Amino acid sequence: MKPVLFENVRLIDPASSLDRPGRLLVQDGVIAGTDLPQAEGAPEGADIVDGGGHLVLCPGLVDMRVTIGEPGYEYRETVLSAAKAAVAGGITTIAVLPNTSPTIDNPALARLLRARGEETGMIGILPYGALTRECAGKEMAEIGLLAEAGAIAFTDGPHAIADSRTMRQMLTYAKGFDALIVQHPEDPSLARGGCATDGELATRLGLPGIPAAAEAILIARDLRLARMTGGRLHFGHVSTAEGLDLIRAAKADGVRVTCDTAPPYFDLNETVIGDFRTYAKLSPPLRAEADRRAVCAALADGTIDAIASDHMPCDADDKRQPFAVASAGGTGLCTLLAVTLAQVHAGNLGMMDALGLLTHRPAGVLRSGAGTLAAGSAADLCLFNPETGWVVRAGELPGKAQNTPFDGRALEGRVLGTWKNGRRVFGAAAA
Repeated sequence: MKPVLFENVRLIDPASSLDRPGRLLVQDGVIAGTDLPQAEGAPEGADIVDGGGHLVLCPGLVDMRVTIGEPGYEYRETVLSAAKAAVAGGITTIAVLPNTSPTIDNPALARLLRARGEETGMIGILPYGALTRECAGKEMAEIGLLAEAGAIAFTDGPHAIADSRTMRQMLTYAKGFDALIVQHPEDPSLARGGCATDGELATRLGLPGIPAAAEAILIARDLRLARMTGGRLHFGHVSTAEGLDLIRAAKADGVRVTCDTAPPYFDLNETVIGDFRTYAKLSPPLRAEADRRAVCAALADGTIDAIASDHMPCDADDKRQPFAVASAGGTGLCTLLAVTLAQVHAGNLGMMDALGLLTHRPAGVLRSGAGTLAAGSAADLCLFNPETGWVVRAGELPGKAQNTPFDGRALEGRVLGTWKNGRRVFGAAAA
């Protein structure tokens, strides 16, 4: 493997608070150093990547909430097609939800997913283990064996654990392994049959509503259970002000809780569905503007620990349905960085904080060694121009799935190169 020398780049490593112009050397697939003096020449035969003084080099992004179709739903997305979409967005590590067919509720399937990621040569896959058998919310899966097989945490994906007693047992049992439980924060009985946030817009459109309080109700219950058990708890795609207030207070009280959100919940609001636009039908549904602003504030004050793509591929036929019956979900791998950078351009987040939410902070939640430029770590890298403009076009995105809620959205920030273990796995012409 050839050495790679990055020159004239802005090095940003939130894990070490590094943000300065400099050089970075990759040798034998690992980072050899970030403090190379300018007088020191490149190793013989090295590939030189010149950032022109304005390109940013950061760790490969760590996406902690991704759904793929394999196994069972390969017509929606395969490991390979997801990998191509991920590296186009600067992502080198993905944590994959277990709601496949069959579900990832046995050790062999967890090992298989890890191996399939390695086979692509482009991404690392961190599989979630199913919290309950078949993600049915009843009988506990083999958490201990799944952990031994490499499951990074445990969840039923887009399905919340409805029964309080079951959730308490899960948290108590997982504490014995110091395992992380990830919950979809939505009371199932309040959400059943709904497809949009309850309120004036849903009423005007004649759509069955889901009260925003469904999120806070489940969060409040599970925070109380986490206090009782001492278990580690994480909430995915948190989207409401009330839910975030509860998490913020629980953190201050020492509860072992973390959370993430996804770009639609800080970049879009419920008005996007106004023409029955099924690409914007998500779970949880898009919220009112006040909730969107609260998510932005929680990103800025540190309440939210990570930004995840919440990538949910759908086939075109899944979305070409009346809004109430169309599948919920949106793609997000290749737009994750650029939509997050919109918060930087708007002055809501600093570049260091934004990249931290996409690299070492999700890696820390998952206790993965990814997301850093530290010497000796794997050379998983993302090179991007924060100022390059582009427009999201459904039908033109990498990967199989094209169901993006950001269709037509103008963005600034484009990935120009992605490296996995020192090998370039994505490259675009500099702009």
